[in-house]
Amino acid sequence: MTEFLEILPLTKDAFAPFGDVLEDDPTSLRMINGGNTERFHALATAEATGEEARIVLNKFRGKPRSFPYAVDMMERHPLGSQSFTPLSGNPFLVVVAEDRDGAPGKPLVFLARADQGVNYRRNVWHHPLMAIGSMSDFLVVDRDGPGNNLEEFFFVQPYLIAEPNP
Repeated sequence: MTEFLEILPLTKDAFAPFGDVLEDDPTSLRMINGGNTERFHALATAEATGEEARIVLNKFRGKPRSFPYAVDMMERHPLGSQSFTPLSGNPFLVVVAEDRDGAPGKPLVFLARADQGVNYRRNVWHHPLMAIGSMSDFLVVDRDGPGNNLEEFFFVQPYLIAEPNP
């Protein structure tokens, strides 16, 4: 029997085992540029390991998913972190799972607001980009360089996500 996953609000505490929530944090606020710019400093740290590894900035454009949606695979990046920051003003879904002896456990689903991004730590199981509602652009900070930085896992029995209600 296929199991439906609950969609949870994205909060720093709930997401902490998997990475960082990228959102305005008053405790990190610094005024710069003569007091004309608010800088929310060091919201996350990008990770890149391996010889000749470097951090790159990308723009991803994601098609919206159809629901109910079957989560039949997860991926992780053993050599670097990966962050997603929405640029189109749309919410999106974030699907992560704890590692269970080299495989993802039961996924958790978070609804990210349009003003929130995420930074997956290195080696965290997650589903690929999940735009909802309409085509959406994202700024993605990622590792580039030699080495295999992608591991995929396919579930025997997929999990389902019902239509989100942003």
